[in-house]
Amino acid sequence: MSHNKHTDQTMVVGIAGGTGSGKTTLAGFILDRVGRDKIAFLPHDAYYRDQKQLPLEERVKVNYDHPDSLETELLIAHIEQLKAGHSVERPVYDFTIHNRKAETVLVRPKPVILVEGILIFVEKQLRELFTMKIYVDTDADIRFIRRLERDIEDRGRTVESVIGQYLKTVRPMHLEFVESSKRYADVIVPEGGFNTVALDMVIARLEALLNGELSVESQRNQL
Repeated sequence: MSHNKHTDQTMVVGIAGGTGSGKTTLAGFILDRVGRDKIAFLPHDAYYRDQKQLPLEERVKVNYDHPDSLETELLIAHIEQLKAGHSVERPVYDFTIHNRKAETVLVRPKPVILVEGILIFVEKQLRELFTMKIYVDTDADIRFIRRLERDIEDRGRTVESVIGQYLKTVRPMHLEFVESSKRYADVIVPEGGFNTVALDMVIARLEALLNGELSVESQRNQL
């Protein structure tokens, strides 16, 4: 397969939405239904900037809901390398110490690149790489409850620290960046991974593209 053909035919699917919206669940369903062997998965939150130069007490204060906290330029480079048929070393982020781990994950080129994150439609250069842009739209109270449960169970946070962070950075950044990026979506899915009708439609479109019944270019022009 020539590099050019690979570049033209690689599908790049973006799933955005606020914290706790269900976008990770939706991404998991797509991985399972389309086949993990066909998808290169790049979660945006693996690309938080390396902060080894900062002491832990400074890392804790960083606004992780602002686009500047993410090394989006590296994610863009990785998508372009995968499209050109090259493997990439995806970073691994440790949320308990607010820093990147030493090890990386090898991601090989696949027909579909699936990118998931709250801020992936904010940067124009990244947004323009997507063949299909999905935004998972879930009520703020549901999202907050999910976030609270996740951060306490998985990340060892206290209720007070989760509420404090939500009010100080998560909510204002959602309103400023995440919610406003919804306008760029091709498909808006209410209630994320629990919306089976929307999920079936997205899967059908992806499978048509994969099977060559629909070209990537016609997908771009159609939406």
